[in-house]
Amino acid sequence: MTSPVLRAGLWMMGALASFTTMAICGRELSADLSTSQIMFWRSAVAFVLIVLLLQVSGWGQLKTGIFRIHAFRAIVHFGAQFCWFYAIPLIALAELFAIEFTMPIWAAILAALFLGERMTSVRIFAIAIGFAGVMVIIRPGITEVGTGATLALVAAIGYAVAVITVRVLAQQDSPLCILFYMTLVQLPIGFGLALESWVWPDPQTNGPWIVLVGFTGCSAHYCMASAMRLTEATVVVTMDFMRLPLIALVGYFVYNEELEISVAVGAVLVCTGIYLIVRDADRREDDA
Repeated sequence: MTSPVLRAGLWMMGALASFTTMAICGRELSADLSTSQIMFWRSAVAFVLIVLLLQVSGWGQLKTGIFRIHAFRAIVHFGAQFCWFYAIPLIALAELFAIEFTMPIWAAILAALFLGERMTSVRIFAIAIGFAGVMVIIRPGITEVGTGATLALVAAIGYAVAVITVRVLAQQDSPLCILFYMTLVQLPIGFGLALESWVWPDPQTNGPWIVLVGFTGCSAHYCMASAMRLTEATVVVTMDFMRLPLIALVGYFVYNEELEISVAVGAVLVCTGIYLIVRDADRREDDA
């Protein structure tokens, strides 16, 4: 029988492929569609997929008494993803993913402030290392901090807010319920913003990318959640670190992007900080 770690690795291969494909879709669609239109079509495709899943698993799980928290989380996540997609054509994919990897660091800070989680000395040290990694990547004072890097950092912080909000939602509602209300709220927002510069996408040129960006948006989170159920968070997060070299290779071979040394060094620092945070959390769970 296949070991849980190996099965988790297979799920993470799906997550890595999904995140990478979603970034490529965003890059390709940005040539013809605005960021708000990409967001709308991503939500539309994802909504259809979730409805199909609910037809199989049942609609009763959508009953909730905390819709306002669902709406808050959906709006914050929309803003973060908007910034992420907007940054895709502005900076190298490796730099985008390196800055995005600061999300667990911001989540640790926010969890301490709003969820009452204890900030240990290990976590403080890890956050300092991660923050140093961000400074190495964006290099304020040495080079001008561009719009793309700023938006990527805002996206990472927004994702962190969404993550700690999910911790609250998951105590009462199912993952499919959370995804349903996320797309339900985001769909009209994306449509409203897209109307200002609406252009009908070409079915042959843009159609496949639109379907892929919606599908991978759902599959990435589903695969990662499945991996989390099979092994320790430390193992899953370590596997997720492969996203950075993978997207760097995609940027190099597909878009002729050069990987700067500062991005590589900063990414190592960020990943080190995240690893220390997750390892500290696992040790505390074992001691509990």
